[in-house]
Amino acid sequence: MNDKRQIEIFSADCPLCQDTIDLVNDTACPSCEISVINMNDTQVAKRAKELGIKSIPAVVINGNLADCCAHQGVNEEVLRTAGIGQPLA
Repeated sequence: MNDKRQIEIFSADCPLCQDTIDLVNDTACPSCEISVINMNDTQVAKRAKELGIKSIPAVVINGNLADCCAHQGVNEEVLRTAGIGQPLA
C-alpha cells in the first residue's frame, strides 16, 4: 500500500488554477502528496485527455479524476469525500 495519497492538479497557470492549488493545499493532510501539472506541456495534455479531463483546473486523486472535475468546477466537499485531508490508516 502506498503511504501517500497522490494528488495531481492540472493547471494552466491562471488565477482560477491558483485558487484550486490553494484550496487543495489548504485541505490536504500529511498523507497527501501534491503535484501541480502544467497543461502547456504536450505530454501532460495527452495524459489529461486519457484521464477524461475536459476543463482545467482539474484534480486527479490516485490516478482518478475527482468527481467534481468531471462535470463542474473543483468542489471542496467532493475533494474531502475523495479523501483529501484525511490521514491514511
